[in-house]
Amino acid sequence: MTRRPGDRPMHAPLQTRTAAEALVAQLVANGVRHVFCVPGESYLAVLDALVDSGITVTVCRHEGGAAMMAEAVGKVTGRPGICFVTRGPGATNASAGVHVAQQDSTPMILFVGQIERAFREREAFQEMDYRAVFGSMTKWTTELDDPDRTPEIVSRAFYTATAGRPGPVVIALPKDVLKERCSAPDVPACAPVETAPGAEEMAELAGLLAQSERPLFVVGGSRWTEASRAAMHELAEAWGLPVANSYRRATLFDPLSPVFAGDLGLGPNPKLIARAKAADLIVLVGGRLGEIPSQGYTLLDLPAPQTKLVHVHPGAEELGRVYRPTLAIHAAPTRFVPALARLGVAPKPSWRAEAEAAHADYLAWSGTATPQPGDVNLGDVMIWLRENLPDDTILCNGAGNYASWIHRFYRFRRYMTHVAPASASMGYGMPAAVAMKRLFPDRPVISVNGDGDFLMSGQEFAAAVQYRLPIVVVIADNGQYGTIRMHQERDYPGRVSATELVNPDFAAYARAFGGFGATVERTEEFPAAFRAAEASGLPAIVHLKISPDAILPGTTLTAIRDKALASR
Repeated sequence: MTRRPGDRPMHAPLQTRTAAEALVAQLVANGVRHVFCVPGESYLAVLDALVDSGITVTVCRHEGGAAMMAEAVGKVTGRPGICFVTRGPGATNASAGVHVAQQDSTPMILFVGQIERAFREREAFQEMDYRAVFGSMTKWTTELDDPDRTPEIVSRAFYTATAGRPGPVVIALPKDVLKERCSAPDVPACAPVETAPGAEEMAELAGLLAQSERPLFVVGGSRWTEASRAAMHELAEAWGLPVANSYRRATLFDPLSPVFAGDLGLGPNPKLIARAKAADLIVLVGGRLGEIPSQGYTLLDLPAPQTKLVHVHPGAEELGRVYRPTLAIHAAPTRFVPALARLGVAPKPSWRAEAEAAHADYLAWSGTATPQPGDVNLGDVMIWLRENLPDDTILCNGAGNYASWIHRFYRFRRYMTHVAPASASMGYGMPAAVAMKRLFPDRPVISVNGDGDFLMSGQEFAAAVQYRLPIVVVIADNGQYGTIRMHQERDYPGRVSATELVNPDFAAYARAFGGFGATVERTEEFPAAFRAAEASGLPAIVHLKISPDAILPGTTLTAIRDKALASR
């Protein structure tokens, strides 16, 4: 055998590198472009390896913000978002983002610094049992014990996070392991396994559709792509099938499609709920029909619905977990939708009639802002944004009653232009917006927040300033934890406890960080304030002064309190 110059001698050991360098090389091999972190001395070796990797590092001000940024990237791209935090309190701070990833079915990998192996089980400084702490909210939690297994463990994390129902993985990194040298070669990048429906299941679905007069498709969950979304549109519009989206999956179907029926989320259109209950066939594609889209598990009978239910999901463990479907199809949306399009189904006139009626109900429900107490109407603000922002604008938000105006009046025309937690985690909107602007620097990104919601992660505005990210942050300030106050008035009317807030001047807050700030006290002031924020070229806050009585698009806090008192 002739050996060429530069060839490695046969059986010669691989050139060694540290475990930290092997870890970062595996990230590169899997196409990672961004990582989000709060630095810690427990994983300094990884920070050093990242310097020459070509990966963009975003330094955050709180581990919860870093984890939510990584989750947002995973949600939008379908590939694991990557976060690094230090041990102990760094890890527990990051758990909020891990929980979002679990409930939202988002691929994510959290790397956590760990004490040296020799110090284990002495309650060493910031020591934690990560398997015990994270085990119930991850698909896999492990600890890297052997530097030679680094490529294997990281590769498995990518597979695990993306397979079936996606979710988070946590890997603990002992400080001493990261510095040790390893000779294991890189592992090729993983490709998610796409589960496809079987011919028998699709034939049974064809039969169910042929029998149905009032079907309703519900799209949700993850494992979608722009192509599968487009295919679902083409199919539904050609057949005249009414389609609703699940909670916070608004970008899976164009709201201006003539077959779009509305949003099965919080505060939904009562006509949509009635339509779903009257359907003779519900086909749930990708989602889980959890507590919110099922309207507190009242939309269908538990555990065996009287309505025929077809559940399509990439995770076999989710099929039959809550509802016993008439037909369970173990498939990712990416494979199911093309298979559905190949069915020889004859559309029925009743389908299109139902779809057109449902869409007319949606347009009437979302077309015009409802009257509100106070001088700023958040409905009018949302309508102005939907009519004036480009379709590729990415809107991020966290949790709170203010989001009801987003769900009802804003319209997401493009895939993955809404980045929000289906787990309704407060504090998500600001870090998610930072992540989206890092990922898509040429697209408009806005963050819509409540006052209590924003201040749970508002320090990440500093990251936006540090990286010169011209995000526009809209804060609806009603001086209270509005959602909790609403429930408080329903259950304990007039007895206010722990829900009132005293807030800063949010426009001055923005300027203190080096950004742009504007205050809006009347609805008609909003367009000029928003345009000024955009024109500043800086991270900006537009502070809306909202009446505390404006609690939902369809009612007021006073009305809720009066009704509760009258019922006593």
